[in-house]
Amino acid sequence: MRQTVKWLSLALAGLAGTGLVTAGVLIQWPERAAGVKLAEEDGSRLTVSVVLDSLGFSFPEGLHENSNPYLDYIEKGTNLKLRILMPPAEGYNEKLNVIMSAPQRPDLLNVHSEVWLANYVKRQELMPLDELLKEHGPELLAKIPKEAWDKVTYNGRIYAVPSINETPGVELMYARKDWLDRLGLQPPRTLDEYYNVLKAFTYGDPDGNGKDDTIGLLLMENLGRTGPFFGAFGVQLDQWQEQGGQLVYTDVQPQTKQAIAFLRKLYAEGLIDPEFPINKIKTAEEKIASGKVGMFSAAWYDTRGPIDQHLKNDPSAEWIPLEYPIGPEGLSGTYASPLIREYNVIPATSEHAKEAIRLLNFIAGEGHLTLKLGFENQVWRKRNGQMETDFETHKQQIYRGIYSSLVDIPEPEITKRRLDSLGMQFHLYENLQRIEARLIPNRFNGLPTPAMGKYNQKLSELQDVFVRMIAGVTPLDQFEDYARWWEREGGREITAEVNNWYQAAKNRER
Repeated sequence: MRQTVKWLSLALAGLAGTGLVTAGVLIQWPERAAGVKLAEEDGSRLTVSVVLDSLGFSFPEGLHENSNPYLDYIEKGTNLKLRILMPPAEGYNEKLNVIMSAPQRPDLLNVHSEVWLANYVKRQELMPLDELLKEHGPELLAKIPKEAWDKVTYNGRIYAVPSINETPGVELMYARKDWLDRLGLQPPRTLDEYYNVLKAFTYGDPDGNGKDDTIGLLLMENLGRTGPFFGAFGVQLDQWQEQGGQLVYTDVQPQTKQAIAFLRKLYAEGLIDPEFPINKIKTAEEKIASGKVGMFSAAWYDTRGPIDQHLKNDPSAEWIPLEYPIGPEGLSGTYASPLIREYNVIPATSEHAKEAIRLLNFIAGEGHLTLKLGFENQVWRKRNGQMETDFETHKQQIYRGIYSSLVDIPEPEITKRRLDSLGMQFHLYENLQRIEARLIPNRFNGLPTPAMGKYNQKLSELQDVFVRMIAGVTPLDQFEDYARWWEREGGREITAEVNNWYQAAKNRER
């Protein structure tokens, strides 16, 4: 039996009994592959097995991850035959663990978690890539910055090909200008001004329908879309900041308590959507599109999403970006995205490691523009020296992002052309520039420390406590008790390791 067939059958066998396979259809090759001979070679082409994430994209009818024009384009450009396994997004890391437990493993896996990566490096189950990159990955080495390679280097060896975050940050404040005008208010700057506007948006009948049915501020589950409010106090959740020459964890700092206290005040007075602890992104988008929301911290692309949908529903509405709220010490900003978005790893057992690197090298190099922008004269075309995008075709072929995101390498000029072509009225590139000007960076950008792998899952419960504090379920004066719990249950050990890294990093810079 050839390798690809063995890997597929064993991987599925390893998933059986775990809840990841139901009636043999939850994780399997697409129906088109059923009955198709999965050979190690397809004519002169070797078959490379790849596990990747759908990223929430879907395929047009009749197409899937193993049958579509962009996969054909990649296969032609690399002279490889690809067999894609795309597990459901929910519990993706756990599914990768199951796949890695099978005796026969794929040639390439796309992973999101740096802790997952570190654990498998320690178990010596991933292949070091240095020599492969020198021989088969010139575009990867040339385009991916050293800082990113450093984050996937363990004991002097590279163990992953990183995919870089195209955007440096995500959130900026947006508000209904037509509501501000109707209520005689100016766009807010300080937290006090934000409070006054939110109170008017909630209780001042800004939509003029005579009903008490408006939402001042929309937040989401897991404290989603709160970055600018924590930034007003100079912190961001789950980051490390320098204080007195040492790094400290922001979640247990007094400034975080102050931010929680401000949000708690808003919630207690009804100025925050009371359903925020259970607002998933789809629910939040529906509320924005309904016209009942006055303000929220938008993702930079929401002007093409829920805001655009609302404007289609109500052409008289108007949304504008706001300055980030300024806190009592004159601080403001939002969180910076991590440098790396995804990691591509090759199991130590792979027999087609060089082909896997060739695949990634093509995506970073020759295939980069087509996979990122779409097929020229289908998705986009040049007109009078400008790039124009066909929106319907763009949406139909958006699934190409599943492949292009394997190795994303930001190129500002291409990003600007692409975003402007989607519609200048959406201000996409302008939004990114606004965000980039007010980023609050995470000062720890090293590899996960041993204590992080040991304690992080338990310590992540701290942010659930913050939700309860904002909702008034847990007293705010217990913040210090939870901070001491964090230190006692592993935080002190993590802090020591982080600062060992920080001092070593500063010494290297001298």
